[in-house]
Amino acid sequence: MPPFLNRLWRHVRSTVAPVPDISATLWLQTLQRYPFLAALSLHDQSKLRALSALFLHHKEFHGAHGLVVTDAMAIDIAAQACLPLLHWGDPAKALAWYDDFVGIVLHPGEAVARRKTVDEAGVVHEHTQVLLGEAMERGPIMLSWEHVANATENTARGHNVVVHEFVHKLDMKSGEPNGCPPLPAGFMGARTGRAAYEAWWNTWEPAYQDFREAVIKAERFGAERPWLDAYGATSPSEFFAVACEAYFVNRARFALEFPGLMPVLDTFFQRPAHAG
Repeated sequence: MPPFLNRLWRHVRSTVAPVPDISATLWLQTLQRYPFLAALSLHDQSKLRALSALFLHHKEFHGAHGLVVTDAMAIDIAAQACLPLLHWGDPAKALAWYDDFVGIVLHPGEAVARRKTVDEAGVVHEHTQVLLGEAMERGPIMLSWEHVANATENTARGHNVVVHEFVHKLDMKSGEPNGCPPLPAGFMGARTGRAAYEAWWNTWEPAYQDFREAVIKAERFGAERPWLDAYGATSPSEFFAVACEAYFVNRARFALEFPGLMPVLDTFFQRPAHAG
């Protein structure tokens, strides 16, 4: 590591309580596995490494169905989970967005969850749902390791199950997830919190409705399928999560598909203009 990055690494780590280091070897391997992390500037990679180390200090990983969670696997997930927080200043304050849970459960592959729904007549229906991941309000996060590890193909398609589930946690900070995380009063130049939310929805609502219509046309009438994951058309909260995963892992394609959302996400995630 160049001397100036060593100094930056020590400076960032000095702002938080001492935590176990992430070895340079394991960190380099993580960067090599995920092209969107390797594409970060050296400065941002160093910041992300420090943030990830603090994240690992406060979270616990559990393997399901006999899966053994290695240090390399935990670092891979930590780096992707911390990516949305990269430009939010003080690491400890940034990670407070994730302070409502400790556990991260890894399944070898897809998980099957049993669900119950109640219809308008009060009849309870039971069904199963196949999951790649799940963020539970004030509870753990579940991830499919098979889909976390499939980095190259997922990056091209704008998919990332880790970012998806962790931005759900951001959305949950304001209560029931609805596709709009808590916003500061000055967001996008708004003078009040209410104006900030209006500015958010004035951009997101039409983008969601247009995307939902495109998915319906593809599924019902054979029109060309949108690039963004169709799962985003199921609700505003899922559209937010699907949009964010694409924004972080394939920024260039996302900018072509959703140019109107770029400045909103850049502002929310406090991405500096020089970040490219």
